[in-house]
Amino acid sequence: MRPARFTDLVIDVVKNQPTATRVQTLAEAGDTRHPYGVAITRDGGETRWQFTGQLPEGAKHEGFADEPVTGTPPAAGPGPQAGDDPEAWLAAALAHAESPEVATIERWSTRPESGTRKGLTLTFHNGARIFARVL
Repeated sequence: MRPARFTDLVIDVVKNQPTATRVQTLAEAGDTRHPYGVAITRDGGETRWQFTGQLPEGAKHEGFADEPVTGTPPAAGPGPQAGDDPEAWLAAALAHAESPEVATIERWSTRPESGTRKGLTLTFHNGARIFARVL
């Protein structure tokens, strides 16, 4: 999945979450520096996410068709809660969407060498990845 299509997926998922009050593309939020991403508003304020992508191993940008490859979605776990930090909230919202294209969702803050960066790595069944980082 490429970043443009992932942006559409996130908007569809977030707009149906009762704990979110608004979601819009970064461009709609006035950010012209980052071409792909969203601004999500919840009770705790707005969080902006930038999306970048990585093609499957060996794929070339020219001629790469972003065709969905489906499989078993990752385990959903608890749903997104109003008090969750932005990283946990978006990971839970995406997991509960149960997209058959998503193979795994990894939270950066739960890595052994996580540092202070917040974000997600989504791996898709076609081998592509999306890196979603909090701006």
